[in-house]
Amino acid sequence: MDRQTVGSTPRGRLRVDVRNEGSSAVVTPAGELDHHTADLLREPLDEAVSQGRARLVVDCSQLEFCDSTGLNVLLGARLKAEAAGGGVHLAAMRPVVARVFQITGAEAVFTVHDSLESALAD
Repeated sequence: MDRQTVGSTPRGRLRVDVRNEGSSAVVTPAGELDHHTADLLREPLDEAVSQGRARLVVDCSQLEFCDSTGLNVLLGARLKAEAAGGGVHLAAMRPVVARVFQITGAEAVFTVHDSLESALAD
């Protein structure tokens, strides 16, 4: 699945790729996650859970920016995944994205991994 849109600026593009690996849905957002692009991530996360993939691994290695709207998308996915017996694992966050999670305390409610490989091995 490959989705894209243009946000508020040319850099506001967000592309989201989804693949299944073992029991996990690996979701890879690339670009900026903000008010203009949040639904492009929300939809595949919701779809994965509705298809029985409650273990969501979000590969953040290509995510350049995440605002509070993006954080809320991930928190919502976490609630849905946990209700289905799974969870959300965040992998390979860039420092600028990790900072949002540190400042808000959201890193405490997610399982955070240094790499995609470690997230998939967990």
